[in-house]
Amino acid sequence: MIEEIRVLTKRWAQDDAHTLAGYERTGGYAAARKALGAAPGELIQLVKDSGLRGRGGAGFPTGQKWSFIPQDTGKPIYLVVNADEGEPGTFKDRELMERDPHQLIDGMICSGLAIGSEHGYLYLRGEFAFAGRRLAAAIHEAYGAGYLGADVFGSGKRFDITLHRGAGAYICGEETALLDSLEGRRGQPRLRPPFPAVSGLYQSPTTVNNVETICSFPHIVENGAEWFTQWGTEQSPGPKIVCMSGEVKRPGNYEVPMGTPVRAIIDDLGGGMLDGRELRYFSPGGSSTPYLPADKVDVGMDFEAIAEAGSLLGTAALMVFSDQTCVVDATWRFTEFYEHESCGKCTPCREGTYWLSQVLARIETGSGREEDLQVLLDVCGNMFGRSFCALADGATSPITSSIELFRDDYERHIAQGRCPMGTTPAKRRPVTRMTDVRPPVSAMGRVALPLAGRR
Repeated sequence: MIEEIRVLTKRWAQDDAHTLAGYERTGGYAAARKALGAAPGELIQLVKDSGLRGRGGAGFPTGQKWSFIPQDTGKPIYLVVNADEGEPGTFKDRELMERDPHQLIDGMICSGLAIGSEHGYLYLRGEFAFAGRRLAAAIHEAYGAGYLGADVFGSGKRFDITLHRGAGAYICGEETALLDSLEGRRGQPRLRPPFPAVSGLYQSPTTVNNVETICSFPHIVENGAEWFTQWGTEQSPGPKIVCMSGEVKRPGNYEVPMGTPVRAIIDDLGGGMLDGRELRYFSPGGSSTPYLPADKVDVGMDFEAIAEAGSLLGTAALMVFSDQTCVVDATWRFTEFYEHESCGKCTPCREGTYWLSQVLARIETGSGREEDLQVLLDVCGNMFGRSFCALADGATSPITSSIELFRDDYERHIAQGRCPMGTTPAKRRPVTRMTDVRPPVSAMGRVALPLAGRR
C-alpha cells in the first residue's frame, strides 16, 4: 500500500500556511536566502542535476529550458509563471496557490536569480478569485517584509512580481498566447521561431514555467539535487501532484513519487472505484491526452511509462471512468469544450473542432451513419500537427483513442440509433454550445450537419 509524500503539500494541513508568519515558521524563504549566495550558473546546474521536468504538461527539462535564455543582450529578462490552469481534470496549481502562496513567491525569487531576471509576472486564470486574493495578500506581505522589491533580503538585488489576472481563455495556457495576453492583445499563439527564450514578453528573453514547476525549485535549492532524485524514476525524478477525479471514492490532489502505478493511486489513495462500478478506461493527463484501457492500470505515472503505454502524462490529471460511463458521450463533452475554446486563428482547429463536435453529436443523439467514424478520423488527421499550437492535437486525442479502443461502442450507437447506455440530451445536464446560437448555414458558408435534435 502506498502513502502520500509531503513536499509541495507539506503545509496544506496548516491553517496559517498562506500567511508570511506561517510560511516562515516552517522554514519558508530559506531557499531564497540561500539562492542569493549562489551564482546564476550554479542554480541552473543545480536544477539540471535534479532532473526537474516541467509540470505543466510538456515535461521539458527545466534546467535546459533556463539555459536557453541569452544573457547580456541589453534587454530585461522576464520570468513568467503560467497559472492559467484550464486543462479539464487539472486542479493542482489552484490548490497550491490557495493554500501556500508564499511557496510560489519563494520559487519565483529563486528562479529569477537563476535566469538573471529582475521581474516576474504571475499570469493567473481569471476564475481563480480566491487564489487571486491569497496571492495578492502574500505578495503584499513579501514586499512589506523586504523580500521583494529593490533590495531583496537586504542583498541589493532587485526582484518584482506583477500579478496579472487573465480573462479565462483556455488557449492562454499555451505560452505564446499567454504572452500576447500579457501584452494586452487577444490571446492567440504565435508562430515560432522566434521562441520566447530569445524574443518573448515585450520582445525580450523570457521563460514561461508552470506553478508546480516553480514551487518545486526552492525545495531543490534548500535540499540539493540528490535529495530530489530519491523519488521517481531515472528520467522522471521527484514528487508529482496527481489530480484524481471521476468515479472514485476519494477524488482530490495527491502527491506521490513519479512512477507510482495508476492502480495504487486509485485503490490506495482514491479508495477504489465507486460501489458497483468497474474501471473501464482512464485519461492519465487530462482531457487532451489519449484514453488508456483498464488493462493498462498498472502503468507508472511518469513521462516515459505513460508514453510507452500509448498516452501522455500531461498535467497528471488522472480522470477515471467506469463501465457505466458512455465513452461516446464523454468524448463529445470534451470535444464541445475544445470547440468552444479554440481561438480561431488557424483553420484546422477552428473548423475541425466544430465538425468533430457536430459528428459526435449526431452519433450520440441517434442520427449516426456508418461513414461517420471515418469522417471523424479524417478530420482528426487533418488537424493533428497542422495547427499553430497543441490545442488541435489535444482535441483529437480522446476521439482517435476512443475509436481505437472502443469502436464497438460507436458502432452500437449507429446501429441502434441511440445511446445504448441510455444517455440522451433530455437526461444530460445543459451544456452551452456554440452551435446553439449558429444558424443552419453560417456566415462562413458551412452547412450544419443534421441532428436528431438541438439542445
